[in-house]
Amino acid sequence: MINKLLKRPRDILLIFEVLAIILVFYTYEGDLDRQLLFLTGGLVFVIYISNFILGKITTGDNYIFLIISLLLTIGVVTIFRIKPAIGIRQLQWAFIGVLLFYATYFVVRIFPNLERYGSLALIISVLLFLSTLIFGKAEGGAKNWLKFGSIGFQPTEFIKILLMFILGSFYTNYEKYKKYPYASYIIMAIIYFFVLMLFIQRDLGTAVMFMAMYMSVQFVYDPDIKAVLINIVLLVLGAIAGYFLFSHVRVRFDLWLDPWKDVYTSGRQIVQSLFAIAEGGFFGVGIGFGHPELIPVSVSDFIFPVICEEMGLFAGFAIILLYILLVYRGIKIALEQEYKFYRILAISATVMISIQAFLNIGGVTKLIPMTGITLPFMSYGGSSILSSFIALGILQVASEDLSWKYERDGKHEVNDEQIRA
Repeated sequence: MINKLLKRPRDILLIFEVLAIILVFYTYEGDLDRQLLFLTGGLVFVIYISNFILGKITTGDNYIFLIISLLLTIGVVTIFRIKPAIGIRQLQWAFIGVLLFYATYFVVRIFPNLERYGSLALIISVLLFLSTLIFGKAEGGAKNWLKFGSIGFQPTEFIKILLMFILGSFYTNYEKYKKYPYASYIIMAIIYFFVLMLFIQRDLGTAVMFMAMYMSVQFVYDPDIKAVLINIVLLVLGAIAGYFLFSHVRVRFDLWLDPWKDVYTSGRQIVQSLFAIAEGGFFGVGIGFGHPELIPVSVSDFIFPVICEEMGLFAGFAIILLYILLVYRGIKIALEQEYKFYRILAISATVMISIQAFLNIGGVTKLIPMTGITLPFMSYGGSSILSSFIALGILQVASEDLSWKYERDGKHEVNDEQIRA
């Protein structure tokens, strides 16, 4: 009976979650009230049932949600260990994120002709950018928050999702647009307008993500090689301009080269991050025995060093391998998807998650300059969790055989032309 249960990945995940929660409760010094027990038990139940239901309703990939469930569990456990109150809020965001995953899955799967709504996605994106420019609040050096009373969110987290549909719509309908002169430069101008808005907001980490999503799709689907080369040149010039125009970019670059020259002020984040990773060794000091209070913003930007300190480098390697496995599954989904629009969505979602993970882990380990980007599905943050689950829902749809959808919409000839393209 036990062997039969362990053959199902969701059962192994359940055992991991229960053990992780027991270990955290064991080291928790506060009172285990009813709300806390309800939320933690509810999370285990929701994740287990979600994996069970997903195996019944989808014909696509059954592993990407399992991978995310592991990352989410480790993230929630770590945040709760650092700051229980914030951990409880992260549990609540996790519940909403799972619900949003299923809502996105059903809407994207059922809604017809999504490739026709690129213009609508563009209009909404511009409105969100302009709203942030006019009404936005600055936090952490970037003016990228919209707040309504006590409720706040980052519009750029959701513009990333809209960008996926803009790119998918444009390149799926490229045959229609190419009759216009310089068709490839239309989408390039749109993307650079977005990047300009992000420069104004001083949110350069998100600008890197936007460019990565655009360049990956452009490299695969844009037939104008000249446009690709021009984009690379503009990207290099933009990076140089960002260095000279923004003082905080120069500070981060200098700290990347030598964080020890200013170890007690601006260099404290990266230095404490490196100390924490080194202190943990291969096996960690144990959950509850580390010092996450010494690492600034440990629940969001610097959650990875906390995990390495308390769970060890092996846990850090495992997390990196989980992201690599997720990227592999995303690339596999894109290669196997028959329809161009959903291939582009799969590419964009995979690049979005992978680049975000690379920017975060690379920044806190001093592989690259810090960008202020959170670790997807693990760091604290409502906007980040929700947008990541939306992207995952889109990727889940793209993993399925969608021929029934195009047959319903009577698009055989259009699809055949797209495949040949």
